Amino acid sequence: MRGMILAGGLSTRLYPLTLKLPKPLVPVLDRPVVAHVLDYLRRFGVDDIAINIHYFSEAVRQFVGDGSAWGASVTYLHETELMGSAGAVKQLAARFTETFAVIGCDDVTTLDLAAAVEFHRAHHAMATIVLARAEDVSQYGVVVTDEDGRIRSFQEKPAPGTELSKLVNSGVYIFEPGVLEHIPANTFYDFGKQVFPHLLRSQERFFGMVQDAYWCDVGTPSEYRRVHREALEGRVRLTPSAGATVRDGILIGAAARVAEDATIVAPSCIGHDAVVGAGASVERSIVWSGAKIGAGARVRDAVIGNGVSIEAGAVVSGGEHAAVTAARGG
Repeated sequence: MRGMILAGGLSTRLYPLTLKLPKPLVPVLDRPVVAHVLDYLRRFGVDDIAINIHYFSEAVRQFVGDGSAWGASVTYLHETELMGSAGAVKQLAARFTETFAVIGCDDVTTLDLAAAVEFHRAHHAMATIVLARAEDVSQYGVVVTDEDGRIRSFQEKPAPGTELSKLVNSGVYIFEPGVLEHIPANTFYDFGKQVFPHLLRSQERFFGMVQDAYWCDVGTPSEYRRVHREALEGRVRLTPSAGATVRDGILIGAAARVAEDATIVAPSCIGHDAVVGAGASVERSIVWSGAKIGAGARVRDAVIGNGVSIEAGAVVSGGEHAAVTAARGG
């Protein structure tokens, strides 16, 4: 089966951490998130994969290569100008002559893709969105379906208490080639804002399949920290970076150096080649590769970017927007 990973965006929601790092290479368990997405697709037999790239494109190419590390064939669409999620897929229309899958590179999930494809075919759908349940839907696209799963309407980021359902768009899609006819060529076009409303107006066979599985969009600081917390606590199984050790909710990456009298409080992730100095403490935080926590420093509820140095004795205390706080603190 063929698929496409949407990876061209700038990931502005994670600024400044992503000012010098493309979204596909943002680490989850000290391993680029695109590696987890490739793991996911291969698990379900998707082995011919296209990736659109734009921001720090060569860095993505160097990491993923030709896909052979995942037993897949990977080709690239290098967009000099971003054309939107649907516009990117349209540029590769010649590749997609049969049922195909599309997923965002910031979607970490255990949704059953094979079951979604089976559902899609059984309903003779033109397009199927895999839907996840969320208690707080205020930051997501809400989807309203009828009893057989046919999509009836959308609601974008509703205020708490105004939501029409608890079902959200996971960013995992199954399409027939015919969906490409609803996307104009050489035009910036988005699935959520343009293609999906057009499918509704055209009365195409457009369905949502609800699954009770793990899903997290890691594109915001709070959700990025959530996926680490839940992975380190064992609520979702993800493969950590090579050479890392994971124990009692703490990941220590390869060649990381943690002083004997330093304190690491779970859930925390210390990336490869990072240094935690004497008497320092890292609590419920994510330290990226090559970062240095100075002697006696205190890092709490934060994300420390690649190569960032926290001075000896400094205190960095984050929260929902910890990524911004920590990176500037360096």
